[in-house]
Amino acid sequence: MSLPLVVAITGATGVIYGVELLRVLKDLKQETHLILSEAAGMNLAIETDYTLDDVRSLADVVYPNKDVGAALASGSFRTRGMIVAPCTVKTLSAIANSFTYNLVVRAADVTLKERRPLVLMVRETPLHKGHLELMTRAADCGAVILPPMPAFYHRPESIIDIVHQSIGKALDQVGVEHQLFRRWSGHAQKVPASV
Repeated sequence: MSLPLVVAITGATGVIYGVELLRVLKDLKQETHLILSEAAGMNLAIETDYTLDDVRSLADVVYPNKDVGAALASGSFRTRGMIVAPCTVKTLSAIANSFTYNLVVRAADVTLKERRPLVLMVRETPLHKGHLELMTRAADCGAVILPPMPAFYHRPESIIDIVHQSIGKALDQVGVEHQLFRRWSGHAQKVPASV
């Protein structure tokens, strides 16, 4: 049996990334441990028709964000890694500076110190130098910075196709097998020699 994957949903726009990630993981029978930030619930109501109970029901275990004594707060509790989808700049900043004021950040900090994969789907644009420096700092600590930037080679036909490509890239980082999008297998046409 595989280790649980930690999923955190924070208050950035794009909560559908976290919700759909949980739904896909449930279909794949991958155990998930969920932390929802307080602002995630607000964005859930603004951006989707899902309720907090709907989202909680997609996870195997749910923790209050204020519970810094939860199992996820200790490195002795083994996981396969953590995905923050979406990740606010506030959360990125706290992770980059090891400011473990809530369970999302503490669990992320534990993930880094235990050398497990931590994927941050940072949702902000445009980015100023301070944002970029925070990303660099988090990456220097071992985090994977994976903003949901859509690709189009797989010919998406819906918003969910675009969402699936981004969460599929995140799942690749934590070693979860999936069939969420058509992978690039090389250019089918011959490129003229003059190009």
